[in-house]
Amino acid sequence: MMDESRYLRLVGDAFRKIEDAITEVDPDDVDLDSAGDVLTLTLKNGVRCVVNTQRPTRQIWVAARANAWHFSWDEDKRAWLDDKGRGELFTTLQGIVKEHAELDVSFGA
Repeated sequence: MMDESRYLRLVGDAFRKIEDAITEVDPDDVDLDSAGDVLTLTLKNGVRCVVNTQRPTRQIWVAARANAWHFSWDEDKRAWLDDKGRGELFTTLQGIVKEHAELDVSFGA
């Protein structure tokens, strides 16, 4: 398991990418609330997407509607990947925003 300081740096980078991308969007389409280790995206159709850290497991968790994803850092791919093989963090968030706010959002490289 990675040490906490590395985890916090990687999470900070991921959260900044999310915040930077969403602040470029009209808040009527996607509203962002940041509170500590939790980002809440309220999408145009009322669906909430919650992104939060899970320090004990060194993961990022995402929940939207009745779906949940647990992302762990993959050092080889240098990406946050879902533990059940359902994709990468930013690709998953792009899909959620596309489905519920009808927007194409880029979270950068």
